[in-house]
Amino acid sequence: MHEMSLAEGVLQLIEDAARRDRFNQVSTVWLEIGQLSGVEPQAMAFCFDAVTRGSVAEGARLEIIATPGQGWCPTCAKTVPMTELFAECPSCGGYPLQVIGGTEMRVKELEVS
Repeated sequence: MHEMSLAEGVLQLIEDAARRDRFNQVSTVWLEIGQLSGVEPQAMAFCFDAVTRGSVAEGARLEIIATPGQGWCPTCAKTVPMTELFAECPSCGGYPLQVIGGTEMRVKELEVS
């Protein structure tokens, strides 16, 4: 389950921010997860709860913001929505689409005290 290592990375970012910005507790974490990222949101939430025990983010609410996949079709020169990698263009049926969005995962915001 690669979500465990991703959750550990998110915690590291939070702990680095806590040292830098001098806060003691995180109450909410907003995490953007792209639809094409390969990250399962429910697994990420489970792993986040596990890795944050005993940290500044223990008990923090994890708000997952799903970001849609987007691709560029070289055949019809359009930006189109994508729900899976290696998909054909929903506009013209062209193949392959160049992925231009929805593969990322990032900490968008923290609510701290």
